[in-house]
Amino acid sequence: MSDVIAVSRFERLFRTAASLDIDKSDIRRVGDFINDVLYRMVARAEGIAKANNRDIIAPWDLPIGAGLQERMHEFRTMDEEIEIRPILDQLAARPPMDLDLSEDTAARLPEVFGGLIVALGRIMKEIDPDMNTPMTEHWERSERVFALLL
Repeated sequence: MSDVIAVSRFERLFRTAASLDIDKSDIRRVGDFINDVLYRMVARAEGIAKANNRDIIAPWDLPIGAGLQERMHEFRTMDEEIEIRPILDQLAARPPMDLDLSEDTAARLPEVFGGLIVALGRIMKEIDPDMNTPMTEHWERSERVFALLL
């Protein structure tokens, strides 16, 4: 898939999720940030699996609260029109861990990635409701909010 199509789909996802305009330079920041959050979630899931004497990370080990679950559902609805999931399949890093991910868990990561993107856009809009284009300050504040929660 071409970079132009990927950029336009990311831009559309942010417009649909939170009425935000992002540019190509923001997309790398989104990917790096969401992969970092995803890594922390999978690391926590690994701890849960180990505590339960399992040698594989199951979907229910991922620390997904009600809010993220709702964002994931919203992402699924948006993705029916935007069709960004194939791009997220490539972007959602499979972090190396001591335990392997089950097939179901690995298949769920792009959807978690998408839900986190929707949440990121919504958090930015909550931080500054009048903002249309995120600036460095908005990114940094949003990252601090995520760090507090995950």
